[in-house]
Amino acid sequence: MKKLIIVLILVIPLLNTNAQGIGKLAPDTPPVEFPDNSFGLDIIFSEGGIGFGGFYRHSLSNKITFFTDLSMSESKDDQEIVRIDPFTLQPFTLFKLNRIFILPLNFGIQYRLFTDEIYDNLRPYINFGVGPTLVLTTPNNQEFFKAFGDARSKYAVGGYIGFGANFGIDKSNLVGINVRYHFIHLFDKGVEGLVGNFRKNLGGIFLAINIGFMY
Repeated sequence: MKKLIIVLILVIPLLNTNAQGIGKLAPDTPPVEFPDNSFGLDIIFSEGGIGFGGFYRHSLSNKITFFTDLSMSESKDDQEIVRIDPFTLQPFTLFKLNRIFILPLNFGIQYRLFTDEIYDNLRPYINFGVGPTLVLTTPNNQEFFKAFGDARSKYAVGGYIGFGANFGIDKSNLVGINVRYHFIHLFDKGVEGLVGNFRKNLGGIFLAINIGFMY
């Protein structure tokens, strides 16, 4: 959680450079009409590290947007303890059996807030989505990429709720930020990250930076 707070403190001022007039009442001018479609890349930060994904959005009205997104990130146990090998100086995690990766595919609705109260260069919204999640485990005692040759997979039920904002009035480029709480649940005994520790719930708080194009 502390890592996510630090990322928020560093990232929001950068995204805010193109969003002047935040918090002021919108002037009596016609609202900006943005293109109906957008797609792009998500850069995702979580307690498990950095992940990546992609999204597609289609506006159904001035306030409601349909979206779908797919991402991949690592999920780590809260009890993981990282040590440094005194001989190789490489970090390792005590009792770690498998790396766990989550690939959620979500379909959902984004609802824009305060359309008549603030400028169009800050477009806050709430969103929620649901969909399946592919859960991959790879052996921790193998090299990172080589371990995918022995990956095992399971499927989970997932979804998220969140809030965020898009910045700027450029009609071709999209820049935004979204904070989400993911719920991802396995219905069997779960996946084993640390030896003997099976996890059924792999969700948590995720911060996504959205960079894309509108057309």
